[in-house]
Amino acid sequence: MPDLAAYAGLFAIAFAAATLIPAQSEIALASLLVAGQQPVVLLLAVASLGNIAGSALNWGLGRGVARFRDRRWFPVSVQALARAEGWYRRWGRWSLLLSWAPVIGDPLTVAAGVLKEPFLPFLALVALAKVGRYLVVAAVALGLA
Repeated sequence: MPDLAAYAGLFAIAFAAATLIPAQSEIALASLLVAGQQPVVLLLAVASLGNIAGSALNWGLGRGVARFRDRRWFPVSVQALARAEGWYRRWGRWSLLLSWAPVIGDPLTVAAGVLKEPFLPFLALVALAKVGRYLVVAAVALGLA
């Protein structure tokens, strides 16, 4: 049961971190890796899936932004969304490779939805970025880098 709780907690933190809720999924992942009680590959998969799922939620919110943009609960400020839309218009779908980055990454995933990026290319680029970030975190946490 403790393993299930660790995986569920990591998934939830990684999901929340991708949706602009303040959460430090990198610290949670690194802590679990250093503890060494779960397989590294499984921890990387759970964190990645949670973070990618959170970004997919942002994409879905972006698709419906016209209806919800002015709501207080909407996860991206008008300024952050405008900045992300600018990046997205300039660099196109390749800007999603920065979806792992603090401050701009989450608004980029919303902007992708706003600008009607097809879901499969969105998913592929975001997955590449998110998995890559967690691989770097794992390498640092395990002393491989």
